[in-house]
Amino acid sequence: MGAAALWLTPKEEDPQIVVPMADVLIQAPGLNAQQVAKQVTQPLEKKVSQIDGVEYVYSTTKAGSARVTVRFYVGQDRESALVNLYNKLYANQDAIPAAVSEWAIKPVEIDDVPIVIAALRSDKPDILDHYALRRIAEQATLDLKALPQTNEVKVVGGMPRQVLVALDPAAMASYQISVADLTNAFSLSHQKRHAGDIQYQGQRYVLETGQWYQSLDDIRQLVVAVVNGKPVYLQDVATLTDGSTEAITDTWIQSQAETEPHPAVFISVAKQKGSNAVTVADDVTRTLNRLAKTQFPEEVEVETIRNYGQTADAKVSNLVSSLGIAVLTVVVFVGLFLNWRSALVVAIAIPISYGAALGSISPLVIPSTESPCLL
Repeated sequence: MGAAALWLTPKEEDPQIVVPMADVLIQAPGLNAQQVAKQVTQPLEKKVSQIDGVEYVYSTTKAGSARVTVRFYVGQDRESALVNLYNKLYANQDAIPAAVSEWAIKPVEIDDVPIVIAALRSDKPDILDHYALRRIAEQATLDLKALPQTNEVKVVGGMPRQVLVALDPAAMASYQISVADLTNAFSLSHQKRHAGDIQYQGQRYVLETGQWYQSLDDIRQLVVAVVNGKPVYLQDVATLTDGSTEAITDTWIQSQAETEPHPAVFISVAKQKGSNAVTVADDVTRTLNRLAKTQFPEEVEVETIRNYGQTADAKVSNLVSSLGIAVLTVVVFVGLFLNWRSALVVAIAIPISYGAALGSISPLVIPSTESPCLL
């Protein structure tokens, strides 16, 4: 039972301590960083610091937005802490400046920390640049999200895809089309809505209207106006380009043996609460290796730069081996200085006691939704 419990008990590197924490995200478009700090960040810091159980308040302010992180004392009940934070903010909505367009509260947990970070790199940037690597990584996240017990999967770096619409002022003037007409055409066409249900002969049919754009040609064929009985398409008044956005991050990777950095994007994978970090990390690395062999281009290399499952497994293995050496040392000393019969009793009693203690807290004996973890 002890051996089975040791094998089944989830392993983690980060301790499962309760430290309630939440980020308050504020959007205040039109204000510079100094105005956001004075009108939004500083008053909010004073308000949330008055909540019982708050230990630290951090903030980051930039033009048009701010982030205020509220951290409670260790051991505080997470649900109560978040409820107190929500109540404090909603009770002071009348004090929110008019420049604030929206705000949200995002709880932060220890399980939000990625256990696996993999880099997708290319040694031939002329063939695969940051934009191409980003698209490959985003496609890989679909397989990673399908794995059991994975939590948040993110792609960091690269340039996301966007369709650039360059308007032709002369063509728009000839068709008497304004920018507002184009915006209205987009909002009416690029949407899908529920149109009701139909019950017929014991079957239920769900009706939907509209559809999302599937390709660049769909956007080109968007009807933006009707002039003299003829439709005017978006391609008649604009030039459309399917490409990448402007780079807002610049991510590279370079090993100690290399002289030049190479373009790279990073995939981070977190696990669900109570799951085995070793199992989840093995599934993630196995999936990435499979994708590298079957789907990724030959120029793409996958390099794992963080694997908390591997380090957690190594620490647990080191703990078990150290425990075995300690037991063996005690048995030898007892046998040499007392007698071997007492040493035999010690050799049997210690593993049985350890196995019984570990088995008693294992899900094998006491089913629980939050399994204990070996650190």
